[in-house]
Amino acid sequence: MALNASSAHANLANTKAFLTAAASLAATVVLARSVANDLLPPQLRSFLYNGFRDIFNRFSSQLTMVIDEMNGLGPNQIYDAADAYLATKVSPSTHRLKITKPEKEDNITTTMERNQKITDTFNGVQFHWVLVCSQVERQNFHNPRLPFRSTVRSFELCLHKKHREMVIKSYLPHILHQAKELKQQTKTLKIFTFDYRHMYGNISNLWIPTNLDHPATFEKLAMDSEIKDFILRDLERFVKRKEFYRKVGKAWKRGYLLYGPPGTGKSSLIAAMANYLKFDVYDLELTEIQCNSDLRKLLIGMGNRSILVVEDIDCSIEFQDRQSETEEEGPSSSSRRRLVTLSGLLNFIDGLWSSCGDERIIIFTTNRKEKLDSALLRPGRMDVHVHMSYCSPCGFRLLASNYLGIENHELFGEIEESILSAKVTPAEVAEQLLKEEDSDKSLSDLMEFVEAKKRENEEAEAKIRQHELEAREKEEKTASNEGEEIGIVASRLN
Repeated sequence: MALNASSAHANLANTKAFLTAAASLAATVVLARSVANDLLPPQLRSFLYNGFRDIFNRFSSQLTMVIDEMNGLGPNQIYDAADAYLATKVSPSTHRLKITKPEKEDNITTTMERNQKITDTFNGVQFHWVLVCSQVERQNFHNPRLPFRSTVRSFELCLHKKHREMVIKSYLPHILHQAKELKQQTKTLKIFTFDYRHMYGNISNLWIPTNLDHPATFEKLAMDSEIKDFILRDLERFVKRKEFYRKVGKAWKRGYLLYGPPGTGKSSLIAAMANYLKFDVYDLELTEIQCNSDLRKLLIGMGNRSILVVEDIDCSIEFQDRQSETEEEGPSSSSRRRLVTLSGLLNFIDGLWSSCGDERIIIFTTNRKEKLDSALLRPGRMDVHVHMSYCSPCGFRLLASNYLGIENHELFGEIEESILSAKVTPAEVAEQLLKEEDSDKSLSDLMEFVEAKKRENEEAEAKIRQHELEAREKEEKTASNEGEEIGIVASRLN
């Protein structure tokens, strides 16, 4: 018992001695710093402080990486990626967050507030992040007497020196990839149209954005399930093959041709593709473009991960044929150079300029595929040809489920049988289903519409056959008359 009391007394004495020594050292440091501030010039003080800090850092195992918000005059991609990535790592104990919502965006975003600390774990290693903000005075060019202050932001990443290579080769690339995926998931889709007034100005002003709020999805498309599954698999394979495209020496792009009668869902399919991939849509109206160089500017002004759409390619512009493009210059050569040529369009979608961007999809739509030049249709330009046909029984059932909320009905069999030969488009079926809320009445009216459409088609086909028959009879009669005349002339000659 006496031994324990003696040991406790000794520990207490040691603790008092340690605290006394620490207090004495602290007082000495404060006194030395005060004397240095009073006696030493600022330049010498700075030199001594930096020297002591360098000595301390040499023996320290910690490393701090500074990631500034700006890289010269432009943004720092790593800073932006870290800002998006760390927003998902905020702990429940965080007391301050910064909330933002741009005017034309749908999503509210949360980011780190200044001087907040976040700990992240990657491959079993902890990394400590701090958002540092400082005020910097800059010269006011309008009034030099009144300099203005700006905020300089940077992330400080603290780690052990032995993890330096892992951070550069693995951790930061991981952050860049994750931030890219996060931005895609939360982005507000845009549809762009170009403004010809800015064609000869800043390239960044060529395309005017508007929010794309189209509700189309692959689940709602009135298409055969096999075609939808094929398109989905093709899109998924395309977005995952960046390294493959680079390895084989091809630009990372994909071309689709959507062809079929009006009202078969070509525009809805494009919107569903954009919603599925989270790609912005660029709507290109070729009739507004005056020359091939304008096409190149528009391509450069597009963003990556986007869909370029040229609707009704067969009737949107009259292309020069390729032979006329190689003719010698004549009086009309100046006007010919201002036209958008077929070769210019081909170079736009498959030439050297087509590689000015990554992960792009080019879609042409047409009602008459046979009118297109074969050079536009070959693989490498239009890789996938999708026939948008008339409404099928599968498409009708999907429309009935979407519009009426029913999966089966006694009229389904009769409607499906008639719809095969009626040649009605999904848009026509959808319009009929919209007219009535009662499912029985709606399907009954649709049945009448399909039967009427079927009769119209039969009458139109009968008229076509009658015209063909009359034309054939006329040709035979003309040929017979010519034969008789030749016979009469020959007999007279004899």
